[in-house]
Amino acid sequence: MRRATWTTTLGVATATAVVTMVVSPTLGASADAPQPAKAKASTSAKAKARNVIFINGDGMGAAAREAARLSLAGLDGELAMDKLPVDGQLTTSPHDPKAVVTDSAAAATAWATGEKTYNGAISVDVDGNPLPTLGAQAKAAGKRTGLVTTAQVTDASPAAFFSNTPDRGQQDEIARQYLQVSKPDVILGGGEDWWLPKGKPGAFPDQPKEDPSEASKGTKGNLIEKAQDKGYEYVSSAKQLGKAKAKSGKLLGLFANEEMFQQKPEGQGDVYSPVVDLATMTSKALDTLDKGKGGKKNKDGFFLMVEEEGVDEFAHANNAGKVIESVRQLEKAVAVARQYVATHPDTLLVVTADHETGGLAVEEKDDTDESGTGVSAEDGPFAVRGSDKQFYVDWTTGQHSSVAVPVTATGPSSDRFNGKHPNTYVHEVLSSILTRR
Repeated sequence: MRRATWTTTLGVATATAVVTMVVSPTLGASADAPQPAKAKASTSAKAKARNVIFINGDGMGAAAREAARLSLAGLDGELAMDKLPVDGQLTTSPHDPKAVVTDSAAAATAWATGEKTYNGAISVDVDGNPLPTLGAQAKAAGKRTGLVTTAQVTDASPAAFFSNTPDRGQQDEIARQYLQVSKPDVILGGGEDWWLPKGKPGAFPDQPKEDPSEASKGTKGNLIEKAQDKGYEYVSSAKQLGKAKAKSGKLLGLFANEEMFQQKPEGQGDVYSPVVDLATMTSKALDTLDKGKGGKKNKDGFFLMVEEEGVDEFAHANNAGKVIESVRQLEKAVAVARQYVATHPDTLLVVTADHETGGLAVEEKDDTDESGTGVSAEDGPFAVRGSDKQFYVDWTTGQHSSVAVPVTATGPSSDRFNGKHPNTYVHEVLSSILTRR
């Protein structure tokens, strides 16, 4: 297999988006807030989608959703993401000569391009050739585009929708492509280190106490300044984000050196305390994408990719408590999206995962040593909300697994997600919306 090393110069057709004013969602809406009534799936076939909100709970398999449901909603409760009227499954296998279990890069490439590839690839085929991406195609079709994540904004999942590289580690190159090639209108998340050259820290200091390995490491110059030169309003704090007007229609927010949390084995510095929470970033992104330059209405629609990275990272560390907390934060973002869909019925909302992480299982207490180490891999107990019951989480691995992942959806074309499909099917559904003028 050839894995080419190259720098993309693919052009993206530009279109002037005509934009309209809408009611913006409330910043930081809570998952516990009143939710829109559960829509009938049959209505989705009666309208055409103009907007797409695609939400990735990275590493969030069915068992992670179940653990969060018990903890956050109780035995008879439902998560906001499970209240969406259409549900199905996606298989996740890559086309990698050395692996049968996918990573985030290959999985997101399947979504973004409709083609399976090798682990580590960002929207290139198995020979390293660049593939057209949904983000760039949506922009070429006149739609506004954006990405929101608690990972680096240049991490694998968002990167696959807006860039092409043979190696997911080329994050400064991915950032360069955002600015010069795919040009998403909204970019919110972590990863400031990749936007600044080595030895030039920005809003977040190099070698912070919580993780001395973090430091500016870009090789493409000061990409934050270059973004500002291209009209992006730049923010690095919750206060700045709240005040941002994005009069140019473009917004860049970087809120951490790397991921927006610290993932380590339990009790060893594991922290989930983002500078800005996912729901707030999602709300601001929706508000910004609704409008364009000068605050005019967006008549052509938008594509927004939202990701909660904490589920995956804390599952790698077998930290069930932080996995549940990450799903809770994702729930708040889903609540924001549902509020938006309730007043914008021409919006398709999809919630899924790129893969499962940890081989997680929800079970009763079991002291059996399954690992061969003399210690059970169980985590817990965790309280079942609204009852005197408890549950435990058991882990089989610190890596990804190959189980199918849930997908739930609402809005026009959502009924197409009924049943079981390969992950490339996401591209089939979304491209029919996002590439249509």
